Amino acid sequence: MAAKPTKATRGPTDEALPMREIKPEVIPVIQEQATIAKRVVETGRVRIVKHVREYEEMADVPHFQEEVRVERVPVNQFVDQPPTVRTEGDVTIIPVLEERYVVEKKLFVVEELHVRKERHESHQPQPLKVLKEHVAVERLAPDQINDPRPANARRGR
Repeated sequence: MAAKPTKATRGPTDEALPMREIKPEVIPVIQEQATIAKRVVETGRVRIVKHVREYEEMADVPHFQEEVRVERVPVNQFVDQPPTVRTEGDVTIIPVLEERYVVEKKLFVVEELHVRKERHESHQPQPLKVLKEHVAVERLAPDQINDPRPANARRGR
């Protein structure tokens, strides 16, 4: 007769032993996790000292001066209408008129005034006061952060 399967297997001599139930074993699995955090660590400071000094410097300041030169140009001709003031290039021409009696009265241009502008430049160096900043940067070590004395005073401790 065939044996019935049981929860525990029996050997040929174990038939008289009571049957035990087999329990599975539990094996824990462990895992480590790393946590990363940042913190601020003061490793030093910088002290900046700024000095302003005043000094004189020569500055070449251009100086412009305009002059007007008037040149009388004789024309001596009769005209029917009075000529207008006109400009030719950089010259302004202003007609000068007079009335003359002839058998009939006509306008006679006596002369023209040619007015020309001339621009002259000269340089007159003048002393000017200017400001200039000088900056000194000093790196402080961590043990010097609360010490208000400058570095050259701390060295002689």
